[in-house]
Amino acid sequence: MHPFPHHYIVNAAVRPDGDVPLSSEGMRIIESAPPKEFGGPGNQWSPEGLLTAAVADCFVLSFRAIASSIKFAWTSLDARTDGTLDRIEGKMRFTAFTTHARLILPVGADVERAKKLLEKAEQSCLIANSLIAERHLTMDVISG
Repeated sequence: MHPFPHHYIVNAAVRPDGDVPLSSEGMRIIESAPPKEFGGPGNQWSPEGLLTAAVADCFVLSFRAIASSIKFAWTSLDARTDGTLDRIEGKMRFTAFTTHARLILPVGADVERAKKLLEKAEQSCLIANSLIAERHLTMDVISG
């Protein structure tokens, strides 16, 4: 890992209408638009969807890194994160992120240890740790 602090630079450009290209050096451009809840088309990534995706992505990548560091064998991990946007004291903000993890283990793997690793991944996620919203984790751990 590189020494801290790390910096992440993203460029966004917008016109009076149309999608918003998001770019960063060396990466492919993705486009965003308002979600359908805000009058957008509902078929593009939105800031709300990207934030929720960042929480889910950070969780699964954190689990993979933790499991790799201790050589814990696992087969697959699927995570579904539900971000709740609400109006609190006159301001819109995310109030909660609920992640449901489904972890598949090889036959004979330690299910209880796997559950602890999932909890550690959720607690280690730097994206979620940077947000003030509540966080919840539910899980299904299935041994082969």
